[in-house]
Amino acid sequence: MRLAFTKMHGLGNDFVVIDGVRQPVALSPEDVRLLADRRFGVGCDQVLLVEPPQDPARALFRYRIFNADGGEVEQCGNGARCFAVFVREQGLTQAETIPVETLAGPIELQMEADGQVRVDMGRPRFLPIEIPFLAEAEADAYELEVDGTTVAMGAVSMGNPHAVLLVEDVATAPVARLGPLIEQHPRFPDRVNVGFAAVTGRDRIDLRVYERGVGETLACGTGACAAMAVARRRGLVDARARVHLPGGSLVLSWGGRAEDPVFMTGPATTVFHGRIEQ
Repeated sequence: MRLAFTKMHGLGNDFVVIDGVRQPVALSPEDVRLLADRRFGVGCDQVLLVEPPQDPARALFRYRIFNADGGEVEQCGNGARCFAVFVREQGLTQAETIPVETLAGPIELQMEADGQVRVDMGRPRFLPIEIPFLAEAEADAYELEVDGTTVAMGAVSMGNPHAVLLVEDVATAPVARLGPLIEQHPRFPDRVNVGFAAVTGRDRIDLRVYERGVGETLACGTGACAAMAVARRRGLVDARARVHLPGGSLVLSWGGRAEDPVFMTGPATTVFHGRIEQ
């Protein structure tokens, strides 16, 4: 059958978005890898699937995310903004506040007057067992043995696992060398997204992210949330900061208390619509 899709991006982090409400969709890992292939498929960092909610009393949709390697993952912040724009452009809802289900739990998407999307990404989780990360106790920073050296990092879950390394300059950060090694480090049982963050002011963080199952991307929404959470927990930034990524910037806010959610605001762009043989 021919499967309708929409190509979208959030700051260059690109997605194939599929309506699973009005058409039957069954994606195997091989299907996802084909869609994501930039030479033989459509090309994307992740495939996003819109489905009816499992609990219609609490959510309007179910939001599913598949990495380019075919694996399903818990959360994607840039994808969440694209999801909100997609369901409105496709006429699936005209709600301005859109509660959705994810593997990581419920999140809420809010359409702003300027067309940007504000996402309640939930509270950051620092307890090692919740990340998951193998450590004896929770800490602001951990030492990790990588490639014959020791690196310091913060670890947090934003619905998916993140390691955040504070660096002086993201331009010279060893993303290509350390990113894949930390992603698959045995202390992260489910692998991990790896952020390289430079705090350049009380309201600014520069960031590059090596994403689990994808590689380095132009932007990572949950990575921006993770960098904000780690930096604010250490007292390096204020409650509101702009995170600058290679593809553009996002506005992050976090009150700093354990129960406070992280809010992320940024754009989402539709590139084109198409159909592909499934």
